[in-house]
Amino acid sequence: MRIALINGSPKVSGSASGILLNDLRTKLTKEKCGETGFSEAEIAEVNLHTPSVPEKALKELKDADVLVFACPLYVDGLPAHLLSCLIQLEASFYNRKKQVYGIVNCGFYEGIQAETALEIFGNWCVSAGLNWGGGIGAGGGGALAVLPDMPSGKGPKAPIEKALSALTEAIVRENALENIYVSPAMPRILYKMAAQAGWRQKVKKNGGKRKDLNKRLE
Repeated sequence: MRIALINGSPKVSGSASGILLNDLRTKLTKEKCGETGFSEAEIAEVNLHTPSVPEKALKELKDADVLVFACPLYVDGLPAHLLSCLIQLEASFYNRKKQVYGIVNCGFYEGIQAETALEIFGNWCVSAGLNWGGGIGAGGGGALAVLPDMPSGKGPKAPIEKALSALTEAIVRENALENIYVSPAMPRILYKMAAQAGWRQKVKKNGGKRKDLNKRLE
């Protein structure tokens, strides 16, 4: 089996999508449900940061048996550049019977906010004649890069880690899974306070003032 882990974030580096795919890769190569993991040669990393699919990426995707897309939530849907890539890929993939999974992270605390985006992936699979295997809606995506490393199954990332383990098992067994929606294991109010502090730090770093956060376009 050849697996393509596809980063659909517009960020070239430091994206929550990349963090989630790295965690999934670790599970696929080291855990594989208690068995010997997949080799590095069986897992390809593909970046789709622009509205067009690079030729090298297209070859990697054509050769893959399993596609795992990871992207941020944009206005309850997928990023526009990734939608453009999916349209391009549809003709190349039509009826190739690949298994497709999705991971959508969002800045909202509730992972259920990604429900519509996962439905878009599923509808694309129907249109392209591919097998939709379900996915994960991960809340708290904005905090993933700063959450501390904890023992397995512990800390704020524990629910996300559990969801990635379920996805790993589905990939190994070539099965579909019911969409999983998770939030970080921390009180919602603390997540909101941390997010607000982050916004204040960013606006100050970019030469603005705290009151600028309340500005609205006329």
